[in-house]
Amino acid sequence: MGILSSILGFCGFGIGTSIGIVIGYYMFIYFQPTDVKDPVLRPLIEQDSKTLQRLLPEIPQWVKNPDYDRVDWLNKLIENMWPYINTAICKTARTIAKPIIAEQIPKYKIDSVEFETLTLGSLPPNFPGMKVYVTDEKELIMEPVLKWAGNPDITIAVKAFGLKATVQVVDLQVFAAPRITLKPLLPVFPCFANIYVSLLEKPHVDFGLKLLGADAMSIPGLYKFVQELIKDQVANMYLWPKCLVVPIMDPSKAMKRPVGILTVKVLKATKLKKKDLLGASDPYVKLKLTEDTHHSNKTTVKHKNLNPEWNEEFNITVKDPESQALEVVVYDWEQVGKHDKMGMNVIPLKELTPDEPKVLTLDLLKNMDPNDVQNEKPRGQIVVELVYKPFKEDEIPKDIDDPNAVAKAPEGTPAGGGLFVVIVHEAQDVEGKHHTNPYARLLFKGEEKRTKQVKKSRDPRWEEEFQFVLEEAPTNERLHVEVVSSSSRMGLLHPKENLGYVVINLADVVNNKRINEKYHLIDSKNGRIQVELQWRTS
Repeated sequence: MGILSSILGFCGFGIGTSIGIVIGYYMFIYFQPTDVKDPVLRPLIEQDSKTLQRLLPEIPQWVKNPDYDRVDWLNKLIENMWPYINTAICKTARTIAKPIIAEQIPKYKIDSVEFETLTLGSLPPNFPGMKVYVTDEKELIMEPVLKWAGNPDITIAVKAFGLKATVQVVDLQVFAAPRITLKPLLPVFPCFANIYVSLLEKPHVDFGLKLLGADAMSIPGLYKFVQELIKDQVANMYLWPKCLVVPIMDPSKAMKRPVGILTVKVLKATKLKKKDLLGASDPYVKLKLTEDTHHSNKTTVKHKNLNPEWNEEFNITVKDPESQALEVVVYDWEQVGKHDKMGMNVIPLKELTPDEPKVLTLDLLKNMDPNDVQNEKPRGQIVVELVYKPFKEDEIPKDIDDPNAVAKAPEGTPAGGGLFVVIVHEAQDVEGKHHTNPYARLLFKGEEKRTKQVKKSRDPRWEEEFQFVLEEAPTNERLHVEVVSSSSRMGLLHPKENLGYVVINLADVVNNKRINEKYHLIDSKNGRIQVELQWRTS
């Protein structure tokens, strides 16, 4: 009887439970409350302070902060590319993790650690806004806001002592504010050498962790402990100014480094052909290396002279002596209008023997086309003396990706002196009353140098470098930089306009070796000019 009553009791429990579930389901479906009302929608201005505080974290940054830009285009791009990005990230993670795991598992007597499944899921991250910084250095700084509530499936299998355990990460949520810096910026694709990633504050990371199929995060106290441990570990590694560096390309290969100095002494010219209808010409010489579009050197102008003598010396930085050549062009200076070219010639640097002076007498040609019959006409000759001095191995700048790195001065620089380098980058908001065709003019110790002219621009960009070899450090010297607008046409009433100037004391340059700043132009309403100064010693 005891066994029979037990069996009947068990059957009664099973039947009663089943009937109870069915009745409860139908009551839930068919007996919904009838007093449910639609939620009341009210504008934000009518909400109380507690409701607004609760809603504030959900409002996008571009709404709350005008410094952040809306990046819906970026979210759409990531959404469309996410299946491919997911595959690429997971493949890279496997590749990076494999040698690290292989190195660590022998210490803990573990047979193997493998990814059984690794996918970031179908939900891509979202960027509610992004802030972009513009600096005076060759870099781009971005601060996006990252929110990711994903559905990844990451399962790791651990084998040890003949047993197997699995750990699964699910339901990942990451809220972070990273800073991404691309630097140094380069003139070749992809236009930057490294990616620097750091965090401005501790990230919020939430996830589920299943151990042997059970939810380990349900253990009292473990959830909060794991949360804080992850935040602290990530912050210790990547909280700004600490960062993760992702190398993209070698900047030394992307941007050729200087390998030597070419010293050019312009001696004289003879039998130049007259270009002016009345009187003799006013010749000067312009020197430039091929493959270098920014830097050039000019001699002084010899007025009314067809057999001028200059005896002026210039130092030009060489990056590739096998492919570069020196262009020597003689111009006739004109006070108004375009300067006329009187003749030119080219000297390949590979024809020079290092450290040996060479005097060359060159016939002036109209152009370098060997088939042009006009090159047969006599245009005079020019005499130059050249010396190519390659750097020694320890003189070649190694840290080209370091924005504060300064190359050493070339061999032969006076002891106690050095090479003073001025790089005129750009100007902003320069404005003339009659025209704006600006160029920058440098005055230093009685020597004048000019950048190229940019026509019809209030924000000219020059990126030109000028060098001065000095016997002693310019501690007590000043550099005068002014922006001048010259009429692009034959403007007789307003041929030139001064758009502003600045006088820079050079004591800080000698102490710091390098300064890169934007200066407000005197006598200009809003104009600024960015000038980089370097003091190179041997």
